[in-house]
Amino acid sequence: MATNGQLHLDPNGKEVDQKALIETVCPAKYIASFKTAVPKHNSNWIPTAPAPYVPIKKGCNPRPEDRATYTPGMSSTSRGDGTVGPDYAVPFRRLTGHGHFVQDVVISSDGQFALSGSWDGELRLWDLSTGLTTRRFVGHSKDVISVAFSVDNRQIVSASRDNTIKLWNTLGECKYTIGGDMGGGEGHTGWVSCVRFSPNIQQPTIVSGSWDKTVKVWNLTNCKLRSTLAGHGGYVNAVAVSPDGSLCASGGKDGVTLLWDLSEGKRLYQLEAGSIIHALCFSPNRYWLCAATEESVKIWDLESKHVVQDLKPEVQVSKNQMLYCTSLSWSADGSTLYTGYTDGTIRVFKIQAGFAGYA
Repeated sequence: MATNGQLHLDPNGKEVDQKALIETVCPAKYIASFKTAVPKHNSNWIPTAPAPYVPIKKGCNPRPEDRATYTPGMSSTSRGDGTVGPDYAVPFRRLTGHGHFVQDVVISSDGQFALSGSWDGELRLWDLSTGLTTRRFVGHSKDVISVAFSVDNRQIVSASRDNTIKLWNTLGECKYTIGGDMGGGEGHTGWVSCVRFSPNIQQPTIVSGSWDKTVKVWNLTNCKLRSTLAGHGGYVNAVAVSPDGSLCASGGKDGVTLLWDLSEGKRLYQLEAGSIIHALCFSPNRYWLCAATEESVKIWDLESKHVVQDLKPEVQVSKNQMLYCTSLSWSADGSTLYTGYTDGTIRVFKIQAGFAGYA
């Protein structure tokens, strides 16, 4: 997390607003109650990976707990009435090994492994049954800020502040580097803040977002550029790919979510979030898009293009305290939304037909 006296710089060396900072993930510790209406809708989408979040730093000293990846246990002590037992979401394992902040964590589709990226410039693959590192991925020259598994878990992609994207196998071998001095001239010209695989196996692609204000779509088979999606007025913090692989959503500094057709590489429409967007994710079973902003967590129905949820924590904070969501993830069945906040809390929202509230 940020420390006193820390200097925060953009890619050009200019100091940035403290509000642009995103904190690292910490264990869950807070549960409350929240109600709102949910429209009925279903689709044939399949689950996708959670979106990441982007920190900015220079020369800070993380606490030991900020270098760890936690695996909270979601036990059956959730009572379903807005209250939970004392053992709900208590971390049952602490995965240690990184030398700096853990920036991004994703889980393999079989639930057996976790992949983490850190400000120490490395990725780590963890066996969740033992809590041990099975592979280290070394090659980035600066902070790793986004990681992802391919749909078959056989490939790994990472994004870094060294302006590159790297494609790895699960043995820790880098197969391609996109951008940078060794990666050709098609890469991003700023920090690569987010990277995702498309789950569409008929058209295997990688999607990346950057501080150069663009989203780029890459052919997975040869890592060649397919299209550059331009339209944002500020840096891009987050990209997400729909569970059927047809759509991409992007958002960042300008407070606007842009929806893109991945097959044709064209912009479809935009959704106004009203403040900086730090994370995006599609619902796995509804035609919804969720955005973490500095004001609230917004959920849009993409058919009506209306906000159907505007979630804010029921917490009193001081004027000087920054409290906003920086990371998002849906449960596989789409009934639960996990939200990570700058106060080190993971808040869990239960989403049901006609009801949404803290789990």
